[in-house]
Amino acid sequence: MFSKLKSDLPAGIVVFLVALPLCLGIALASGAPFFSGVISGIIGGVVIGSISNSQLSVSGPAAGLSALVLGAITSIGNFPLFLCAVLIAGILQILLGVFKLGGIAKFIPSGVITGLLTSIGIIIIAKQLPIAFGFKSLKELFGSFQNYNPIVLAICILSVLIILGWDKIKIKFIPGALIAVIIGVIINEILKAGFTSNALDANFLVSVPVAASAKEFLGFFTLPDYNGFTNSSIIIYGVVFAIIASVETLLSIEAIDNMDPEKRKTNTNRELIAQGIGNSVAGLIGGLPVTSVIVRSSANVNSGGKTKMSTIFHGLLLLVSVILIPTLLNKIPLSALAAILFLTGYKLAKPAVFKNMVSKGFQNYLPFFVTILFILAIDLFEVWKPISGKGLLIGVIAGIIAHYIIKGKKVEQSL
Repeated sequence: MFSKLKSDLPAGIVVFLVALPLCLGIALASGAPFFSGVISGIIGGVVIGSISNSQLSVSGPAAGLSALVLGAITSIGNFPLFLCAVLIAGILQILLGVFKLGGIAKFIPSGVITGLLTSIGIIIIAKQLPIAFGFKSLKELFGSFQNYNPIVLAICILSVLIILGWDKIKIKFIPGALIAVIIGVIINEILKAGFTSNALDANFLVSVPVAASAKEFLGFFTLPDYNGFTNSSIIIYGVVFAIIASVETLLSIEAIDNMDPEKRKTNTNRELIAQGIGNSVAGLIGGLPVTSVIVRSSANVNSGGKTKMSTIFHGLLLLVSVILIPTLLNKIPLSALAAILFLTGYKLAKPAVFKNMVSKGFQNYLPFFVTILFILAIDLFEVWKPISGKGLLIGVIAGIIAHYIIKGKKVEQSL
């Protein structure tokens, strides 16, 4: 593991630079404390990286779970109780791995999985719209649009343009998201230096706790409320987290194994155990649910990572950053993070995805659209408020039912 440090350490730095704004952005999209996003990035790198036998996969808080996490935190209304759901998910994932159920993703139709990811992309975009204009919710945005903050919007638009332009330059070792965040910070600091009232205050910036001592830093971690183990709603959320996180991880692992120049294969059962341990730790100390994530894993591969030392190193760098530079992190405009999430959501829900699914025929696109319809109706438009926050699971189930109804009819017609 230490034999490839010349390749792994530079790759770990690149992954860290990609992961830091994503950890903060996903915490923002999830309605969770920013510190919890960084905690999960550390766990994904150090804990899961040490246990998993995947040499190139990077784990951390996932955009694909942010909509569900937001719904859960909003519905539960108590972060320590929410952590109990994360802990339950981790325990279930460990059991899935122990009972060798690492192949479960193969039983979910591709149209349903694509519908799941697409609906998540739409929800991410919708939830970031008010932040891009300086509001806290869609209701507030549409209710008083004329009171939007032009500086907040300008930083968001500029950040989007920077990321898109930087991607065309294709400089591997400096991610466009980081450049956008840095420029957003510089713009606001210039406004502050000019003593102008247009400078963004703390309401529009990241808020990571700053510790004056090691003891105070340890106090920032949140313990779960174990009463959640007797709460049926918390248990349901734990099951949902376990299912969605496991599917997303297994899909990501398959993609990264295909990208591996050395064609190494990951033991999926061991991966589920590693993810389960990671989520258990996250639930115990105040983190968000963790999965293997394709963006950071791809950055690892493209930067020349060779072994899992690169992902472990990126996790250590995240730990160092939250200890040594929290004040600097608190200068980051929320709208710069919203820009990152806009583009993340667009990649999941771009028009080409819809066009591709329709071209695959009725058997594929009906489950795709059914999944999206149920998820958006429940989690975004809150058509059925009593089950709000569970749209991802219900959407997946509805899509699977639609898939197998169509498949059954085709079998009947062939007889």
